[in-house]
Amino acid sequence: MNILSVKDVSKTYQSGTRKLTVLDQVNFDIQAGESISIVGPSGSGKTTLLGLCAGLDSASTGSVVLAGNAFEKLSEDQRAAVRSKNIGFIFQNFQLLPTLTALENVMVPLELKKRKDAKAKATELLTKVGLGDRITHYPSQLSGGEQQRVSIARAFANEPKILFADEPTGNLDTETGEMIEDLIFDMNKEQGTTLILVTHDPELAKRTNRIINIKGGKIQEGSHV
Repeated sequence: MNILSVKDVSKTYQSGTRKLTVLDQVNFDIQAGESISIVGPSGSGKTTLLGLCAGLDSASTGSVVLAGNAFEKLSEDQRAAVRSKNIGFIFQNFQLLPTLTALENVMVPLELKKRKDAKAKATELLTKVGLGDRITHYPSQLSGGEQQRVSIARAFANEPKILFADEPTGNLDTETGEMIEDLIFDMNKEQGTTLILVTHDPELAKRTNRIINIKGGKIQEGSHV
C-alpha cells in the first residue's frame, strides 16, 4: 500500500519577470515501511520536494497524497493536522527549542496530543537514544550529536507513519554521523516507519531501499522510483 504518492508535481517561483522552475513533473510512489533517499547536487530541488511531500509547502501543479490525504485539497490547518498525526521530522540543524530541556523538547509533540504519559514516554525515548542521564540539560549544554539524538527521540515520540530527515548528519563529524545513522535506521525498523531522507552522502543513500536522484528539478534516469 502506498503511504505517499507524488503525481506530476511541479514547483515554480516568480523571480522578477521570469519564472523559476524548481521541480518539473516529478512522479513516484512510496510504500509503507520503505526507506528512500533523495539525492542530487545543491539547488536540484531536494529540500523543496521534501517540503511538498510533508505538506509544508504547496505544489504549483500536480498532487501529493500522504496517508490517503491529498494536500492540494486541504486547508493549512488540515495539513497541519495530517502532519501531527502521521509525520516525524529530523533536521540538519536540530531545531530544538533552546529554552526547554531535552526532556521538555521531546514532550512537546506528546503534550500537543494531550498524552497523559508524555513525561514517561519522553524519558523512555531519551533513554533509548542513550541520553537517559542528560534529560535535564538544555540544548546549549549538549554536543551536536547529543542534540541530534534529542531530535530523533522527538521525531519518534508520536510513532509517526512516515519520517522525513533533511541532511540528518550534515552538521556532524563522521564518527558521530555514523552513530546517528545507525540510530535512525534501528528506530525506524523497530517502529516500522517509512523513511524519506535527503542527503549528499552516497554511503548513507546506499543504506536505503531506493534512491531517487534529482537534477535540475527532474528525476534522473537510473533512479529506482
